[in-house]
Amino acid sequence: MPAAFRDKLQSDRFIITTEITPPKGVETSSFLTDAEQLKQYVDAFNVTDNQRAVMRMNPVAVGKLLKDAGHETIVQLTCRDRNRLALQSDLLGAWALGIRNICVMTGDHTTKGDHPGTKPVYDLDSVQLLDTVKKLKEGYDLSGNRLEQSPDFLVGAVSNTDPSQPMQHIKLRKKASIGIDFIQTQAVYDTEEFASFLEKVSDIDVPLIAGIIPLKSVKMARYMNSNIPGIRVPEELITRMENAEEPASEGMEITSQIIRELKNMCRGIHLMPVGQHTHTREILKMSGLTEGRTHNE
Repeated sequence: MPAAFRDKLQSDRFIITTEITPPKGVETSSFLTDAEQLKQYVDAFNVTDNQRAVMRMNPVAVGKLLKDAGHETIVQLTCRDRNRLALQSDLLGAWALGIRNICVMTGDHTTKGDHPGTKPVYDLDSVQLLDTVKKLKEGYDLSGNRLEQSPDFLVGAVSNTDPSQPMQHIKLRKKASIGIDFIQTQAVYDTEEFASFLEKVSDIDVPLIAGIIPLKSVKMARYMNSNIPGIRVPEELITRMENAEEPASEGMEITSQIIRELKNMCRGIHLMPVGQHTHTREILKMSGLTEGRTHNE
């Protein structure tokens, strides 16, 4: 029986999490295959919630399928698509289905996705949703009504790592003050900038897991710089890929280099590949993170 993610966070283990993107349809074998191939290297699989506002299978359903297959899961929950009734309902349902770890976030606006005419909800923001989870754990709903037994989620939150954004640091402190068990960040490409961010939030005593998006092409790097808030791929890395004979291979080397630099800076990494996990195991190997890891630790 693999150790729970809660136990791993409380150990001195360097944490590795990665994303599972639910299918756009009902075909489930691809993500189950990805998870099976990576299970001995990864401490938990984050299941995304209509990531980038693109409609996909419900993350609780995917989390349940992964759990039934023997994998530790973290189900993401966004504020974009549900009002406070639905958010609480989904949280209780997730617990009843065996989901023990969640990660709360605001969610990309619907205009960014494949249904741009969708009306966003945002009844609660991410800080308010964390407070809602806290109340559920205490045995009450958001209106103060007593629950018939309460969930005890391990709760994560997200943050970007721009050291020049003090309002984001204040928001992260609000999340920490409510009570969170771990933080997963937006993708890190500049470890010196990341070190500056860590100094800015050094008063927050919560395990911090640095986000990593492996670069596949120059086009991808420039797209993220232009379109994804909180991500900045330094020009020197883009130049390296432009000059490389095989940009995708250079992207893997860049990723493994960043991971090696992060090993002594934070509690772990959160790998967010675009598409399937074709190169995830190789990246972990290049980073020196595959030796001595077993699924049952």
